[in-house]
Amino acid sequence: MLEIVEDRHGLRSTAITSQIFVGTWHDHLGDPTIANTVLDRIVHNAHRVALKDRSRRKGKETTET
Repeated sequence: MLEIVEDRHGLRSTAITSQIFVGTWHDHLGDPTIANTVLDRIVHNAHRVALKDRSRRKGKETTET
């Protein structure tokens, strides 16, 4: 992930989606130095959209034909 972010930083847009809160990314990325580097480049110029509504999938009935 670090290589992708490094290659695109300041040159191109990058869309990232996650079901993991940004505050817990350090735990998932492992190495704190790499996590700091990735988060610095992603979060610094990011346009974040946090969805707070309940999942649309829960309770949704499926109909089969």
